[in-house]
Amino acid sequence: MMWFAKILITLDSPLWNYCILDEGHIIKNAKSKITAAVKQLKSQHRLILSGTPIQNNIMDLWSLFDFLMPGFLGTDRQFQATYGKPLLAARDPKCSAKDAEAGVLAMEALHKQVMPFLLRRTKDEVLSDLPEKIIQDRYCDLSPVQLKLYEQFSGSHVRQEISSMVKLDDSAHPEGNSASPKASTHVFQALQYLLKLCSHPLLVAGEKMPESLVCQLHELLPPSCDILLELHKLHHSPKLVALQEILEECGIGVDASSSDNAVSVGQHRVLIFAQHKALLDIIERDLFHSYMKNVTYLRLDGSVEPQKRFDIVKAFNSDPTIDALLLTTHVGGLGLNLTSADTLVFMEHDWNPMRDLQAMDRAHRLGQKKVVNVHRLIMRGTVEEKVMSLQKFKLSVANAVINAENASLKTMNTDQLLDLFSSADTRAKGGTASKRTDGSLDEDPKLMGTGKGLKAILGGLEDLWDQSQYTEEYNLSQFLAKLNG
Repeated sequence: MMWFAKILITLDSPLWNYCILDEGHIIKNAKSKITAAVKQLKSQHRLILSGTPIQNNIMDLWSLFDFLMPGFLGTDRQFQATYGKPLLAARDPKCSAKDAEAGVLAMEALHKQVMPFLLRRTKDEVLSDLPEKIIQDRYCDLSPVQLKLYEQFSGSHVRQEISSMVKLDDSAHPEGNSASPKASTHVFQALQYLLKLCSHPLLVAGEKMPESLVCQLHELLPPSCDILLELHKLHHSPKLVALQEILEECGIGVDASSSDNAVSVGQHRVLIFAQHKALLDIIERDLFHSYMKNVTYLRLDGSVEPQKRFDIVKAFNSDPTIDALLLTTHVGGLGLNLTSADTLVFMEHDWNPMRDLQAMDRAHRLGQKKVVNVHRLIMRGTVEEKVMSLQKFKLSVANAVINAENASLKTMNTDQLLDLFSSADTRAKGGTASKRTDGSLDEDPKLMGTGKGLKAILGGLEDLWDQSQYTEEYNLSQFLAKLNG
């Protein structure tokens, strides 16, 4: 998108009639280069299409509206002070009743502010025949080696920092963190270490380990063994054991000749998502090549050239004898159609819940004929549980701001619409408006004489078109005729 936006901008910055962003959540980061490039485009009308307008926090929504209607939600600082800080404070389980109430009021106010400009359509509304999606969380316990490494690391000097970091609204992008950038980076790296360890000890063991750690591991492993070689055994990673069980439940990797109730070939096909390519390497080497040699699979990650990715997707969809597709969430989580699969396994989880949901939508979309089963593997009592809790919080905020009421403008009456404009105006000026006992509004003195009250807004509205103008403007036959002419 960025290179296309730059090309358009270089064409003497023309004034376009319409500017439409598909997958518009890409501009959620107001400081990114692509966002800056897109916001330089000039157009009379702007539209954003996105299934996930709020991904990490409500500042994502501000960036989208800063493109659609610059200034409508104030500056980023004003928006953060009005909505972001109250919502973040209310998230803390130990927050006061006052902070909790302020968070609820902020959420309600934001929903009311943006509701008229958001049109929401869920899959249930547009795809009535789409089969169900069932999400199942499978909890695993750390293996002895993982537990030893986990306790050894989390018991170190970073434990307190990690606990404070997890409380942030977005640990991957800690806006509002008072710590120094170096400290934030250090804590995030510590969290990444623990998350990798939850998936497999080899992801953190590396080729070189401190001698003290080697001695501790030797207490848990067979004497005189090669530690790195030993850690490739399946039981040291409960997630790999759980993945094997799921595949066998789907009839994948089992010896059909020895099973009376064998599942027919292609009846269940699986997408296996991970955050790191290294984990996909381990799944290939330690599970498929060592224990499930008759599994047929393809792989799609960042090492695959972009022009070759479609061929892999096409091959998987067209060949039912291919049991599984290994993907990284970053590469395979957006824009692909993989409806030939009906089972998804998430080995690792993203701080951003929308990325995981988008990955699920690779199979649960138009064209899917089967019920889609999603298995999320979570290590009990670890930071992964906190990640899932954070995902749940982010989803609840997104669903509260953008919910079923956004289905139509009919859900708002005239008073609500007028109050919407009044609220937006007074907030932008830093003023307030209160109601008199007779029901009329008492305007902020700062706004008196500026022509910015409700009467001014009503007087400034243009007359609506009559029915004939609507018919002429949006007549498809006339539009096509003009094109042909």
